[in-house]
Amino acid sequence: MTVPKRKSPAKKKVAYKRKVKKKGLSIKWKIGLAGLLLLLLSPFYYGYIVKNITSTWRWIRDIGTNSNYRTYKNFNIRIPTNYKIHGIDVSSYQGKIDWQRVKNMRQDSVHISFAFIKATEGVLLVDPYFQRNWREGQKAGIACGAYHYFRPKLSGKWQARFFLQNVKMQKGNLPMVVDIEELDGVQPAKMRERLKDFLSQIEIKTKVKPIIYSGLSFYQDYLLSYFDDYTLWIAHYYQPQLIVGSTINWKFWQHSDKAKVNGINYVVDFDVFNGDSLAFKKLLVH
Repeated sequence: MTVPKRKSPAKKKVAYKRKVKKKGLSIKWKIGLAGLLLLLLSPFYYGYIVKNITSTWRWIRDIGTNSNYRTYKNFNIRIPTNYKIHGIDVSSYQGKIDWQRVKNMRQDSVHISFAFIKATEGVLLVDPYFQRNWREGQKAGIACGAYHYFRPKLSGKWQARFFLQNVKMQKGNLPMVVDIEELDGVQPAKMRERLKDFLSQIEIKTKVKPIIYSGLSFYQDYLLSYFDDYTLWIAHYYQPQLIVGSTINWKFWQHSDKAKVNGINYVVDFDVFNGDSLAFKKLLVH
């Protein structure tokens, strides 16, 4: 009997695992990620984001409002946007002012270019902060003008002389200003007569035509058509625009009395100039 041959068992094939070489990030990717991290952690990036968020929020907040009369948070007031030259007017009420901080304050394109400073009132009162404000305001590079609070019950000529004794005009100043806003117990005709005396005396002595300041209502009631050849500074608050007759030669508009300005501890009047930089320079004393 033939014995069949036994087959040797088949050899099992050993499965070899292929070693996959783990590749690290390429140099380009590493540089790219590092750049992205630097950008995300950069204060400039966050400043850019915050600026855009702020602009978007302002746009949303101002929907439905007059686009020419915008809120400026730093100044805490609404400011007409169609004017490029802005200023303030001050007296002892504002206390001691840091004029360099006033000059340095800015939001968007709004900054302080000029200041009217109270000097005198009647024939006896000198504003206690005038000399300091007059000196320090000009030193900070702000165009300054002095104003006198007019009392119609007193002589216009004597008030002009008193004003001139306390204010020394120089090149680069704004013209002198008379602030007239009350009858002071006299008839309108008498007030106008004394005001005319004051204006004439100032112009004769300085060779510069002074500016008249008044509230819109007072001007329309008592001054309109009597002093039309004088430059006007009109007070009319919280309005997007100053609406007056086309014949009224106004150059300054006091549009708010509640502004907050760096370097001043109390609220202050805020003004705009009706014209461009060339017109403003032309108005200055030469």
